This record gives sequence, C-alpha cells and structure tokens, in this order.
Amino acid sequence: MDRRKTIKTLLVGTLGGATAVGVGGCKTEPTDPSVGKEVISTEGLYGRTPTEILRDERLNKEVFFNEAELGAIATLCDIILPATPTAGSATEAKVPDFIEFIVKDLPDHQLPIRGGLMWLNAEANRRYDKIFTDLTNEEQLTIIDEIAYPDPEHKFPERAPGIAFFRRMRNLTLTGYYTTRMGFDDLGYQGNYPNVWDGVPAEVLKDHDVDYDPEWLAKCVDQEKRMDIAQWDENGNLLT
Repeated sequence: MDRRKTIKTLLVGTLGGATAVGVGGCKTEPTDPSVGKEVISTEGLYGRTPTEILRDERLNKEVFFNEAELGAIATLCDIILPATPTAGSATEAKVPDFIEFIVKDLPDHQLPIRGGLMWLNAEANRRYDKIFTDLTNEEQLTIIDEIAYPDPEHKFPERAPGIAFFRRMRNLTLTGYYTTRMGFDDLGYQGNYPNVWDGVPAEVLKDHDVDYDPEWLAKCVDQEKRMDIAQWDENGNLLT
C-alpha cells in the first residue's frame, strides 16, 4: 500500500487554507523590561512574544525521551511517512524533534506516548523476543498494520492501547511533517499569492442569463487598472 499517497489525499483539501507558521519569519526586538538585555533570536518564528520565546528556549533545553525512545519514535515516524523519490522522510523533516518538543509543550501527550512505546516493545518481545527497533521492517509492519488498520469485524481488546497510541503518533507525525517546507513542497502547497481575475467566465454568465455592465466591466476587470484604488460616491456608486 502507498501510505504517503493515501495521507496526501486526505491532507490536500484540509491544508489549502492553512497559514505557514515558522516559515520565513521576522525578527523582533524584545520590549518587555523583564527580559533585560538578553538578545533573543526569533529566526524562523513569527509573532512570538518575548515571554513565549523564553519559554520555547527553556523547553528546548529540557529532555523528556531517552535515546531508545527517540529511536523508536524515529522508526515509527518513517513507517508512517517514508521517503519517496520526490519527498524526504519524516525523520529528514526532523519530525522526532517536533514530537519531543510537543510532549514538553503539551504534557498530556507524555504518558500516552511513553506508555505506547512500552506497549510496542512488549508486543515485539511477545512475538519475536526483541524490542521494536531490533525487528526487521517486515516484522515491524506485521505489528503496525494491525494497529494502523484494525479490522472492524474482529475485536481484539488487547490491541486497543496500541491502536490509540498509533492514532496519536500518526496525527503528530503528519502535523510535524506537513507544517515544514518539505511537507509543503510534497503537497505542492504554495500558500497565498496574487493572481489575475478576469471576471466570471462567459459560459457561467450565459447560464444565468446575466451580463456585465460594459461601463463597470471597463473599470473593474481592466487588468491595466488592477493596481488602482476604486473610488465610490456617497450613494455607493463606483466612480473610477
């Protein structure tokens, strides 16, 4: 199955109106006197207050996951979003770093994810007498496919923790990946940019038996005047 293609199909519509956060941000100088004279870099961050920047720096210095847990997270992220000939993998987009930050920023994720990693290792040990990251890719997928695509006709209560864990990890992986430049490029998402409007197509106007007033059309759809600011009279009539 093509996991990335399926995910992209789900995301193309939902991301169309998204605003890119953390891409091409601006630099601002701290104005809060409590910050003192410390120079705080806001490179890549947009609209962050000095207090928020300091909090981000504090969270970035903290460590929650250990090396083994981060290794399992990286493996799982790349199972969810592997590299393709045209797009990098989740780890290439630094999604594990994003998840490490998120669990510190939103601590409610900590117990479910750490518990889910324990469940994953327990399941790997039960089946293959190994931890998850020591399994072959085929062995890993035998576990992941069961919790990623649970059979609705067969209930397996023992898999419920794994299913909930994978759902959370999939959501975080997609969020982390598709809010990066790499993710935008993978979707072909360009963001907002100016275009040229030539009016309602003639066939649509014909279907509704309407037409543009020639005088209005000359003022509003003339592309040579598209940078002009419209002027209106006190009665709401377009002047120029």
